[in-house]
Amino acid sequence: MLTAKDVMTSPVIAIGPDSTVDEVGDILLSYGISAVPVIDRGALLGIVSEGDLIRRAEIGTAPQHRSWWLRLFANNAALAEGYVKSHSEHVTDVMTKEVATVVESTPVVEIATLLEHNRIKRVPVLRDGQIVGVVSRADLVRALVVARKRWRAPVSQDDSSIRLEIIEALRSESWPSTGRSDVTVTNGVVTFSGAYLSEQERKATLILAENTAGVRAIDDHRIPLDMTYGVV
Repeated sequence: MLTAKDVMTSPVIAIGPDSTVDEVGDILLSYGISAVPVIDRGALLGIVSEGDLIRRAEIGTAPQHRSWWLRLFANNAALAEGYVKSHSEHVTDVMTKEVATVVESTPVVEIATLLEHNRIKRVPVLRDGQIVGVVSRADLVRALVVARKRWRAPVSQDDSSIRLEIIEALRSESWPSTGRSDVTVTNGVVTFSGAYLSEQERKATLILAENTAGVRAIDDHRIPLDMTYGVV
C-alpha cells in the first residue's frame, strides 16, 4: 500500500514568515509550482497559493467596494480582512492559515480523498509537527505512471490462474450482476459469455480482465439482457 512517504516531494521549497508577496511570486514562477508553505523553524504556519494571490489591488482584482446599503449588512471585520489580504505585502497576511495535513504513513487513497473533498491541489506531510514533504496532484499522477509501468510488465500465468483471478476480482466488486455471465480462458484469451445488464457493466468487466496479468486478448460474446422480457 502506497503512503505519503512513497510519493511526496522532499525536500520542500518553503519560505519564512518575514517573506513578501514579491518573493512568493518569484519562487512560484521560478520553480513552476502553484503554492509554497510558510514555515518557522520547520513548523508549518500556512500556505501561499496562486489562489491567495489572484485578488490583488496591484492588478485590479481586489474585491470591489459594495454599495452603501450592502455595507449596512456586511461584517466590518470580514471587509477589513479582505482589504488586508488584497493589499498587504506580508505573506502572513495573505497565506491560508487553516491547512489540511497528513503524516508520512497516510495511505495515498486517503490523500486522494482529502484533495478531492477539500478541492485542494496539495497537502503538506508532517513528522512530529515538522514539515518533511508535500504531496500534490502531480505527485499522485507520477505515482500512477510508475505503477502502470510495473502493472503492465509481462507476467506469465496459466489459464486456470487467470480465470480464478478474474472471478475473485469480480466477486470483490459491487457492480457485477451475478450469475448472468461466464468466463473461460484458453491460451491467455479470455472469453465472456452470457448476458450483461448495462453497457457500463460490460465495459467495466472488460477493463477488469484487461488489467489481469497474463491476459493476451478478450472475446466478449455476451448479449444485453432485456429487462422488459416477459413483462405484460
